[in-house]
Amino acid sequence: MTVSLFMPTLNEAKGLRIVLPKIDRSLFCQILLADGQSQDDTLDYAISEGLEVYVQKKKGIRFAYIEAWPLLRGDYIITFSPDGNCPPEDLPRLIQKAKEGYDMVIASRYLPPAKSEDDGLLTGFGNWFFTRTINFLHGAHYADAMTIYRCYRRQLFYELELDHEEAYLLPELLFFTRIGIEPLLSVRAARAGCKIAEIPSIEPKRIAGDPKVQVFRWGAAYYTQFFLELGWVPPHIRRKSKLE
Repeated sequence: MTVSLFMPTLNEAKGLRIVLPKIDRSLFCQILLADGQSQDDTLDYAISEGLEVYVQKKKGIRFAYIEAWPLLRGDYIITFSPDGNCPPEDLPRLIQKAKEGYDMVIASRYLPPAKSEDDGLLTGFGNWFFTRTINFLHGAHYADAMTIYRCYRRQLFYELELDHEEAYLLPELLFFTRIGIEPLLSVRAARAGCKIAEIPSIEPKRIAGDPKVQVFRWGAAYYTQFFLELGWVPPHIRRKSKLE
């Protein structure tokens, strides 16, 4: 099993300098940084450290994934933020768990004894509320459905149609924003019956960079998306229905 480490970045030079030396590069066949047109020296530092780099053509976190995903080579991908919220020491545990045959393994901030040291009252409640909503609407059992820090099969991105624009357009148009892929990934993985596991992983405080979360607009867009997804049917079930 080969693993690529995927890091979407935007002005993350300071955090990258602190976090990258703590990453065991021998775990990965590739480390790819997808940059959202940073104005600091994120790209220069990444290149100097020998990382593969891709610069997004379109702005917005989801385009980091959609545009750069074809460049990833690992059987599994770990999505990772270098802002300090994703502890590098948990990378081996994620990989080891995925080797047990899971489609996706989540480094959960809320699976005991883990906790988030970065949450405020609003973000903590939001993560709890959104996770419970996904569990209720889509038959899931997540402790943390929102985090970026997870390991999953590379092809799952396409199997769950996360690259299809229509999954994001209406919520983004309604709330004038660009949303990420993790909540949709959690929803569709559950609806498709994927084999999913979580490991506890403490979320440390952000060590550098400004939070990118647009609390109210992202929250409203994601919540709308959760209900729109009630009509999504996994492709393999669609194909079976057509054959019948």
